[in-house]
Amino acid sequence: MRTVLHADMNNAYASIEMLHHPKLRGHPVAVGGSVEQRHGIILARNYEARPYGIRVGQALWEAREKCPGLIIVPPDYGKYLRFSRLFRGILSEYSPQVEPFGLDESWVDVTGVLWRYGSGERIADEIRARVKSELGITVSVGVSFNKVFAKLGSDMKKPDATTVITEENYRDVVWPVPASELLGVGRSTGRKLHRYGIRTIGDIARCEPALLQSWFGKWGLFLWTYANGLDASPVHETGGESVVKSVGNSTTAPRDLEDEGDCHIVFQNLAESVAERMRDLGLMARTVEISLRASDLSWCTRQRALGTPTHISTELCDTAMCLLREHYSWEKPLRGVGIRGTDLVPIGSPWQVSLFRDAGRREKLEQMEFVVDGIRHRFGHFSVSRALLMTDSKLGRLDAKAEHTIHPVGYDVPAKL
Repeated sequence: MRTVLHADMNNAYASIEMLHHPKLRGHPVAVGGSVEQRHGIILARNYEARPYGIRVGQALWEAREKCPGLIIVPPDYGKYLRFSRLFRGILSEYSPQVEPFGLDESWVDVTGVLWRYGSGERIADEIRARVKSELGITVSVGVSFNKVFAKLGSDMKKPDATTVITEENYRDVVWPVPASELLGVGRSTGRKLHRYGIRTIGDIARCEPALLQSWFGKWGLFLWTYANGLDASPVHETGGESVVKSVGNSTTAPRDLEDEGDCHIVFQNLAESVAERMRDLGLMARTVEISLRASDLSWCTRQRALGTPTHISTELCDTAMCLLREHYSWEKPLRGVGIRGTDLVPIGSPWQVSLFRDAGRREKLEQMEFVVDGIRHRFGHFSVSRALLMTDSKLGRLDAKAEHTIHPVGYDVPAKL
């Protein structure tokens, strides 16, 4: 039987800020985005802010109404990335199988070292003590026989706690928990489960698989599997080929995007950062996916497989624009968009040459983008810019390289408009 840990830094962004600014301790503190760039939401909050009803994703103005004394500090992603690397460095001392799930969470498969420590709980307690001593922040750790229950365990007791879920006790510990807490149950799925009278994880586990499948398709079977403790997904080794499944970037635009011209500027900006990051990782995408968030905050994703894998920004952008034209009717303006390269393969992988594409011209485009990468690495991202991005001072100056996402193996499925 496997032993899997899920370690989660408690209120990571806020905890790191308070570590660097000790005077904030004891006061309600939140890390908030930029109001000017319409990222004006709560990204993290400390425990002192919790009694006021401050929650992640809440608008800054709403948070201030609930807690006039709330101290809001801007995010510093460079600082958070540094702590994330240090955190994973500690975890990797116990096992090479460390799989990130965002900046502040990771799974660790410690099955192979139990003989040395005696139990997963003992390893979890040692990790908590080390992170607290070496990094100055706390973590909560779930210990279980699969990834889903380990993740659930790390959420059960906070801060600075270890929760053990075994094959013997999971029905008593897990099944009474609200269904919305199960990994893979988002807001839309949670509402639908509630309408069908499914209130707890136990209700999902006891439901007929065929019925769940009729409601949610294949995803319903996954939920039944997770609820019954049958998740067998491996913890992928850091650096392994399967850890990075996609490279993407998304943004909330400084103003609503009213037409294809607006979207073209933002998509090209995002595609520049995604393509550059793929080249840095030595990868190409065989599929392009876009996300669209309308002004009423409804959203959807659409994707298309490519005939030829690519890490060329213009090809990513062109595919994104084709998907936009085919699937968005402009009944509402768009508040934000995103683009991802998925189904990744290493640079140099064999691919089928097309008779309808100028291979020589495409090779020159690749070479040009590598040259631009070198200039930007030396002089900054905005040292070279496309003319298209200069046609709109707000949309064209988004720092797409500063806020990026490299997606690990995940469980979530996107919502629909």
